[in-house]
Amino acid sequence: MFKPILRTLPVAVALACGSGWAATSTSTANTNTGPNHSTLAGVSAAQPGSPADTTHALGANAKADAKLSHGDKEFIEDAAKGGMFEVQSGQLAAQKGSDQSVKDFGNKLAQDHGKANDELKQIAEAKGVKIPDKDSWGERHEMSKLQKLSGPAFDREFAQHAVKDHEKDIKDFEKASTKLQDPDLKAWAQKQLPTLKEHLALAQKLAGADQNAKASSNEPNTRAAGNTGSISKKSSSKY
Repeated sequence: MFKPILRTLPVAVALACGSGWAATSTSTANTNTGPNHSTLAGVSAAQPGSPADTTHALGANAKADAKLSHGDKEFIEDAAKGGMFEVQSGQLAAQKGSDQSVKDFGNKLAQDHGKANDELKQIAEAKGVKIPDKDSWGERHEMSKLQKLSGPAFDREFAQHAVKDHEKDIKDFEKASTKLQDPDLKAWAQKQLPTLKEHLALAQKLAGADQNAKASSNEPNTRAAGNTGSISKKSSSKY
């Protein structure tokens, strides 16, 4: 009588244990895949190289690129002020110049520096730098001086200042081409150098022509003074 019971008892125990293990496994699986399980999702999002991680890195790099060093910001401000003066003085020369070559050079200055100013403004805005709305005190003083002159006197002052101004600009831009840290700003500075050198050559030509004209105008007076001296000597020798 007890033999059948003893035979079936191990089978029942085995079935009960198996059911308990299966229930435990199912519960664990449901827990791992349920909405409250965030461990795997967190690990996946934090994995280097994942799309979320790459997007975050690009955003950080973009913000880092937009920040300029103090030297780069200072160059933008100085170049913007100088560019404004070149445009204003060029426009003034195109209006007041007594020689056509001065007028033509003034138009070229206004056109070339106006284009360069627009490009610099775009770079500055992309980097979060505000462009100055007026030029420096020294440049305003020079503009006031030019506005008071006219005729050959204006041409002479305009050409001579253009020579000094562009000599300084070339030195500053050559230095900036190697010292600037921002690649966009450095490329802009390098791009301007050929134009600045062309402007300097034209300004030197104008200044040289003015000096030659001035020397030619003084030559007859010099000869007359020399002749007067000779005559005086002859007259005095007669007595």
